[in-house]
Amino acid sequence: MKLNTVPTSSNTFDVIILGAGASGLMCALTAAQRGRKVLVLEKANKIGKKILMSGGGRCNFTNHFVDADNFISNNPHFCKAALTRYTQWDFIAMVERHQIPYEERRHSQLFCLNSAKDILRMLVDECSSAGAEIRSHCELNSVEVISASTHKSSRYRLNVSHQDKQFELLCNSFVVASGALSIPTLGGSDIGYDIARQFGLSLTKRYAGLVPFMFSDAMKQLCEKLAGLALEVELSASKISFTENILFTHRGISGPAALQVSNYWQPGDTLTLNLLPALNAADWLKKMKHEQAKSLLRTVLSQKLSKGLVTELQWLWWHEQADKPLGEFTDKQLLQIGNNLNQWLLKPSGTEGYRTAEVTRGGVNTDDISSKTMEAKNQAGLYFIGEVLDVTGWLGGFNFQWAWSSGYSAGLVV
Repeated sequence: MKLNTVPTSSNTFDVIILGAGASGLMCALTAAQRGRKVLVLEKANKIGKKILMSGGGRCNFTNHFVDADNFISNNPHFCKAALTRYTQWDFIAMVERHQIPYEERRHSQLFCLNSAKDILRMLVDECSSAGAEIRSHCELNSVEVISASTHKSSRYRLNVSHQDKQFELLCNSFVVASGALSIPTLGGSDIGYDIARQFGLSLTKRYAGLVPFMFSDAMKQLCEKLAGLALEVELSASKISFTENILFTHRGISGPAALQVSNYWQPGDTLTLNLLPALNAADWLKKMKHEQAKSLLRTVLSQKLSKGLVTELQWLWWHEQADKPLGEFTDKQLLQIGNNLNQWLLKPSGTEGYRTAEVTRGGVNTDDISSKTMEAKNQAGLYFIGEVLDVTGWLGGFNFQWAWSSGYSAGLVV
């Protein structure tokens, strides 16, 4: 996977793409296959870092079932055109054409069977065969519009640094595929937002998304004791619920359900945790009161939940009755405990933030962008694709599909 890391003899291109991640590479290969002269600039020392780390190194590259409802945006209709133009089946066809083995996991998520490197290699090979050039170690210093009277064939002039040297690049179409704020160690930055502001585009409020929750009260101590424990629950915030695993950590709760709900949670909101989503806990406890009257409540509840968790719940909810037989509990007491099991209210102190967030919620306002071409409505030849836009997908391959779809849509017209 050899890449150009030094300037070429030519400094003029049809298309320059800022960012060699999922959306940028998809845009590059699509445009290059149309005969466009394409250059991709990447600030980091390696390209596609988020691709390589995603899905535990296996890359959850798409989902068998993709719908606009799987995405969050101030304009929920914006993503529809791109998702229709380039579907999950189109990307799956490319994966199969490159003979990359993959598997379907829970909730129709598709992962590489071997390594995420297979997906990155496929994208680079497609770029290479189409003639798109990729340069790493390149940092954008500035971008400006060129006067038509000065240079008729190019719209934009870029000043770029490479190995302590600066050079000038010209292009007709400039595509911002810079990603966003999530996981700065993998290259996350706000440069795309700066470019949007420079050209008069508005931004929606940004938050860390698909990110674990943290606690600062007694719940933090409980989480520390249970760190490493995973269980399936129903977790809710802002009237949105997901039934998936959570994972207790030393800082709070993570796992698929927590990450999904974090996309909808606002600071100060309360989470509702249902530890027994398939059960009306109060009714079940009343039934067990008659069937196992001499048993301790913790013994009965350990039939459904781990002993370690039950021990902590006992301390929270029935510490004074810890050694009382279940038959001696009043129905009112069991109703209260059952309600707690089905509706445990938790108030996070916050999330782990962009350091571990898989995505950034919010971004460049889609009202300012063409849903068909990803071009800025007020600035000809300027495009925004991927995570930098105010389109955030659920966990499960949806953010990659948005990268493929938005990158392809721009690649068709740049």
